[in-house]
Amino acid sequence: MSGNGMGVAATTELFTRGQEQIGRVIAGQQEAVAQALLTMLCGGHALIEGVPGVAKTLAVKMLARFLALDFRRVQGTPDMMPADILGTNVFSPKTGDFGFHKGPVFTQFLLTDEINRMPPRTQAALLESMEERQVTADGERHQLDEYFTVFATQNPVEFEGTYPLPEAQLDRFLLKIKVEYPELADERTVLERHHAAHTGTGLSDIAIEPIPFELLAAARREIRSVQVEGAIFDYLLALVRRTREWPSLALGASPRASASLLLVAKAFAAREGRDFVIPDDVKEAAIPVLRHRLTLRPEAELEGFDTDRVVRDVLAATQVPK
Repeated sequence: MSGNGMGVAATTELFTRGQEQIGRVIAGQQEAVAQALLTMLCGGHALIEGVPGVAKTLAVKMLARFLALDFRRVQGTPDMMPADILGTNVFSPKTGDFGFHKGPVFTQFLLTDEINRMPPRTQAALLESMEERQVTADGERHQLDEYFTVFATQNPVEFEGTYPLPEAQLDRFLLKIKVEYPELADERTVLERHHAAHTGTGLSDIAIEPIPFELLAAARREIRSVQVEGAIFDYLLALVRRTREWPSLALGASPRASASLLLVAKAFAAREGRDFVIPDDVKEAAIPVLRHRLTLRPEAELEGFDTDRVVRDVLAATQVPK
């Protein structure tokens, strides 16, 4: 391995400042916040899973404020139509013409709360925008911002009235971020901060110092330029291909998953101050990148397996390059 770590200064600074600034509002959840920032730096989108009340929405809102990017939020409901998110052509009596009225998707940070409550047609429309970063209305294309990033939340315990995302659509998300309950000390800090807040809006009023836009652009360039040696390609492919023949899985990881795993491993390397990937970066990236792209066999689910456990087993069974 070669590299001196000097090529990822912007990325290192961005992660350090992000943890510091967002940590002023969000107690704990450092890894979830880091993965959300990493998603944005990689130019991907993330699915965020956690029970209600663990600050999923607040974390994304604070991240957008830290990055000085536009933020909009949409609440998923069973009666939501594609036009409610994308926008629609509206007739103007003044001009006598139809004009396109942009929906909330025309932003830089879009938080879609409870995406699994949207009907499949609306889910598909949103995911098309995520993939192509454009909206087509009546044959006319409307470009989305280059920093357009979707964070979609879902509740892991409530399934009544939901429309689970099919495997092909789950594969479009770069990461699946799990937000757990905070540790005792962190939860106490949350209470103390709420108690100290002087307004009804509470924690969202705490000041955050945004970064200069140039730092964000530089960090994105750095991640793309992180070096990868041949042995890392072989190791990564061995991991992904092994999932396709793993006995407890009905569906393994796709070639898109391989590309996502490579990109996220490069981002983990840059986060650690390195301009080259090592096997540990691939290992660290594997669970958030693969957990939502694998489908368990019914008998494995009955035995209490989950995809995180399967990824750990696959990692343990795959030889690490020297």
